[in-house]
Amino acid sequence: MLPRAVLSTGSLVLRAPEEADVEAMTATCGDPVTARFLPVLPAPYTEQDARDHLAVAARTWEEGGAEFTVAENGAYAGALRVSPPDRWGAVEIGYLVAPWARGKGVATAAVRAVTQWLFDQGVHRVELAAEAENLASLRVALKAGFREEGRRRDARETRDGRLTDLVLFGRLALDAGEETPSYLPPFEGGELTDGVVRLTPMEVGDAGDFQRMMAEPSTAAYAVGPVATLEEIERRCRNTGYWWVTGQRIELAIRDAASGAFAGHVQLMQVVPLMGQAMVGYSLLEEFRGRGLMTRAVRLLVDWAFAHTPLHRITAGTNASNEASHAVLRRAGFEQECVHRELFLTGDGTRADDVHWVRLRSRPA
Repeated sequence: MLPRAVLSTGSLVLRAPEEADVEAMTATCGDPVTARFLPVLPAPYTEQDARDHLAVAARTWEEGGAEFTVAENGAYAGALRVSPPDRWGAVEIGYLVAPWARGKGVATAAVRAVTQWLFDQGVHRVELAAEAENLASLRVALKAGFREEGRRRDARETRDGRLTDLVLFGRLALDAGEETPSYLPPFEGGELTDGVVRLTPMEVGDAGDFQRMMAEPSTAAYAVGPVATLEEIERRCRNTGYWWVTGQRIELAIRDAASGAFAGHVQLMQVVPLMGQAMVGYSLLEEFRGRGLMTRAVRLLVDWAFAHTPLHRITAGTNASNEASHAVLRRAGFEQECVHRELFLTGDGTRADDVHWVRLRSRPA
């Protein structure tokens, strides 16, 4: 059983919830962002719901867990809950932040403080789960020294009835607990543009255009694998932020800068930090071809990667007969490096050679 405690770190004090918190709790739990990622909360959330939760919080302590109000300079800033230890002595931690306290590092500081306190009480493992689309919570876990340990597909139902993935994190008492910075930082301003094309994170609304692009015969002929279903593409779009935050890959829509229309897709994938290497891939809708948009998109992404990440090599693999793709890479500063014989399985069951390309940080375009 965890002992009742009051914790402090910087301007934050973590204490047991009390009646004075009810109004702020009601506003926080009724906030649309809170409601989206905590669908178990009543909607609308009332002051009576908050008062009822005070009793739940008291029982949590009695049952061996913990529940804290997070106060910043005396004012309510959020809440944090610790489950009772399981049979192996591990606990799970969860939290929420008031709308007026977001973006100030409150959740990271509170999670760090409580995690260290748990280790001081003899807990050896702290777990944390966040929806794949809850990018703020993913960042908190990484900043608080947790390590990603896997993903549970369709593990939670959202408020609108859709199933969503949960990303699992863990931190052990023996871990250093250092922040895990993303190998792939976000774009400053949220996008890249040269005035002709814009590169923005893929969104669910892009799924229909993406599927149409991948089903075009000229695209499908060089694709690896069958055309994905609309549901599969929507899932891919929803996971874009998770992949990016955790440094796995970047998935971008190529947009016509003038109209904002979806023109294609470019990605930075197969990221290998130890080797300083990643691969670029891309496709373009037929009606946008012949205008140099893909060359611009690839140049924008690769130039950004060399300027903002430790990447040293960016590669590309192309079917030996895909002359249009070869031309894009040459114009974007890539050089042919080698040929992988009979790598790609084609639609008729034969295999095609892969012409492999590379652009190096040490050899700018």
